[in-house]
Amino acid sequence: MKYVLVTGGVVSGLGKGVTASSIGLLLKACGLRVTAIKIDPYLNTDAGTMSPFEHGEVFVLDDGGESVINRERRGDYLGKTVQVVPHITDAIQDWIERVAHIPVDGKTGPADVCVIELGGTIGDIESMPFIQALGQFSYRVGAGNFCLVHVSLVPVLNVVGEQKTKPTQHSVRALRGQGLTPHILACRSTMVLDENARGKLSQFCLIPAENIITLYDVPNIWHIPLLLRDQKAHEAMFKVLNLQGVAKEPNLEEWTCRAESSDLLHEPVRIALVGKYTCLSDSYLSVLKALLHASVDCKKKLVVDWIPATNLESTTAKENPDAYKAAWKLLKGADGVLVPGGFGDRGVQGKIIAARYARENRIPFLGICLGMQIAVIEFARSVLGVQDANSTEFDPHTKSPYIMFMPEGSKTQMGGTMRLGSRRTYFQTKECKSSKLYGCKSFIDERHRHRYEVNPELVSRLENAGLSFTGKDETGQRMEIVELPNHPYFIGAQFHPEFKSRPGKPSPLFLGFIGAACGQLDAVLQRSSIVDNSLSKGVGSDISAVNKTYKNITATKTGEIVCTVSQLNLGRYRVFRGYREELTPGLFNGTSSSKFIMV
Repeated sequence: MKYVLVTGGVVSGLGKGVTASSIGLLLKACGLRVTAIKIDPYLNTDAGTMSPFEHGEVFVLDDGGESVINRERRGDYLGKTVQVVPHITDAIQDWIERVAHIPVDGKTGPADVCVIELGGTIGDIESMPFIQALGQFSYRVGAGNFCLVHVSLVPVLNVVGEQKTKPTQHSVRALRGQGLTPHILACRSTMVLDENARGKLSQFCLIPAENIITLYDVPNIWHIPLLLRDQKAHEAMFKVLNLQGVAKEPNLEEWTCRAESSDLLHEPVRIALVGKYTCLSDSYLSVLKALLHASVDCKKKLVVDWIPATNLESTTAKENPDAYKAAWKLLKGADGVLVPGGFGDRGVQGKIIAARYARENRIPFLGICLGMQIAVIEFARSVLGVQDANSTEFDPHTKSPYIMFMPEGSKTQMGGTMRLGSRRTYFQTKECKSSKLYGCKSFIDERHRHRYEVNPELVSRLENAGLSFTGKDETGQRMEIVELPNHPYFIGAQFHPEFKSRPGKPSPLFLGFIGAACGQLDAVLQRSSIVDNSLSKGVGSDISAVNKTYKNITATKTGEIVCTVSQLNLGRYRVFRGYREELTPGLFNGTSSSKFIMV
């Protein structure tokens, strides 16, 4: 197996994760099987107990692993969080090698390349055991199997307008001093690296000039894989990894289409995000990405209005009337209301107020994890008239525990006690919006991260009053999805659908939410239904159903379905059941040709 290690220097937040995932996408576009590992070198024994204000959101993996730093995800790579095991660098190496060989693409055998992202910045004390381990690991796997890409900052001083290379020189020197030598330098800057700066970096960092790449500011980060391709980063990696003649030239036509079309979106869709950690957007990074994926799919420009939940409460109206008025102005101007996950009772009343506003005013609403629980509490209070309806998380002694602590959970130990990872949800009916959005499947697998859940003993009261629990676990006792059938779009999910959203493959619940917010829900539901039901009986069957949305489709005897689609949503990757679509886009002229290959 080949390994590509991505490290970062000078300052944090340069975009190591974006660079690592872009490298993974580029290598996959070259026909290689790629997996990825993320190392968070933090001393905490449980990443899930860290505050979002300190390190952003906690990202959850299928196996229940938690990572305290997220990044743009461009493939279903494995991902993992490593915790420090003091003095045992061999254990770190063994773990990396073992996890790297686990197939994650549904195929047998290990991937061709594993992209490893080392979190933090070179020089951080907590990173040192990992850097030492990775230095040893490079010798373990041998030359030709290990490529190090170092992401560093080349600042531009406004006073003189000159790109300064000294910070990167020092960063590379520090990296070498810890036993790692970079093969490729990825320089973050506001502008393209000039030849003078490139020459200095090549001379003083001892890296060939052709291996020095500029990652300059772009309209959106989906352009980063294209920057890497245009500067021949894949060829530099192939040379280091002895993959010349093995890998193909990258095919990024679909990705190019998506990146460029997203730059042309101007019609806004406004989403009010009512949360607890709104002063740090990284706390809801995956939620933001999922909203973006869905908005691009609906050809809308995403505008997120951040509303601190406490600012909607009556206490704020007295203490800070300006903040109260501003929060309500944003809420009333939103096309959709989203209440994300969280812990603790701060801002809960404000979230309940937001859920009630969306329900009563028929504004599209999406509640995630705690957001779903909030919606249930609000419904119990407002519709059932149970004024003291609450969660035992907020009031352990409540007489109306509509949300309760999970029976199998520990109330004394915080770390490692949550229901984590991929769990199965079974739809109770295929006539609900959530089932239709998922293609009318019988069940789905989504990632969870929670300690509290809807009290099953009170479900019948809620359902008799009009609330519908359309998704449950295998026992039928754990509520996973809740809907209001008579509402344009009011859905809550106990799981976190944002964690599996991808560019070109948005989360179904987020896609429905944005579709409802911009008046496209019927079209979204129709497309989702076509994905599962059309073309399922063989080539040429049910073509009329597809033609309702995709015009001029014909079936050939060779098992291909060829269509010319007018006004195609540029760059959208669609999969009909049993078929794979290959797009040949006519960029920005309103037409594209599509070929559906039977798989």
